[in-house]
This record gives sequence, C-alpha cells and structure tokens, in this order.
Amino acid sequence: MTIATTAPSRIDAAWTALDAVPDPEVPVLSVRDLGIVREVLEHGDGPIEVVLTPTYSGCPATEVIAESVREAVVAAGLGPVKVTQRLAPAWTTDWISPEGRAKLLAYGIAPPSGSAAVAGDRKVRIRPPGVACPRCGSADTERLSAFGSTACKALHRCLACREPFEYFKPI
Repeated sequence: MTIATTAPSRIDAAWTALDAVPDPEVPVLSVRDLGIVREVLEHGDGPIEVVLTPTYSGCPATEVIAESVREAVVAAGLGPVKVTQRLAPAWTTDWISPEGRAKLLAYGIAPPSGSAAVAGDRKVRIRPPGVACPRCGSADTERLSAFGSTACKALHRCLACREPFEYFKPI
C-alpha cells in the first residue's frame, strides 16, 4: 500500500517560515504572534507577497522586519518575495495571538488586558486598573512610568512581590 503525501503549499510553507521571524523589539514574539503579518499571497509562479501592518507608522523596526521576512521566505526555498505594507486598518494589540500573549507572560511582560477596540460608550482607560503581575499574578500593582523600553510598553511594579515589570499597553 502506498501512502500519498501532499507537500505543503507555498503559502502554508511561507506562513511556517514566518513563525521563525522574531520581532526585533520583543524577540520572544514572532511577527505572526504579534499579528503584523496580515496576508501571504501567491501570484501564479511569481513572487510570494507578504503583507505587513507595522505596529505604528513610525516604528523604527519596520525595515528590519521587512528584510527579515524576505530572508526567511527565500531561505525556505520559496523563491522571490515581495513585502508590502498595509497601514489601514491600523494595527491593534487585539491582533496579538493567544500564543503570543502567553509568550509575553512567560517572558515577564504583562500582555495587554482586554480589547483595545472601543465600542459604544465604553471608556478608554489611560491607566488600566489592576494590571496583573506576570511573576506572581497579583493585581496589586502600580504604574511607575507611561513608557518602558519601547513606546508600546509601560513600566509597572507589583506591590505584592515588589518586582518591576513591563506591561504591553492596549492600542
């Protein structure tokens, strides 16, 4: 009996290759975990197109990410690649995958709490209450600074275990 095997499509293989491309600012996350890879398209026998939405339009890592994406797809033997930026809709922390949120927590960064989407009359909180400490889980925390090592993170301290930590702000 012969078992037929099906090779993954170029699109599937490209998505797999992108799983290994780390975000330069938070290297525990891949560009897929972060949700900045919006689409992978195949145009016949031509180049694969990877559509990226940067975390914000002035992100200094945008060019590094695009080059890393190109290198990963070519290294996977998938031929030439075209990287396109899509700015609308704007990236949101809602696009961080559940796996990405778990990786942030395991790395010691509190993932964004709740949804960044504003619906109806819900208020947007500049200082979310009770950001849970990624080390001990306590919600008895305080914000020390609106900005951490990058603009997308804030510096907090746990009042229970006294450890400082970064919080990935919902955007």
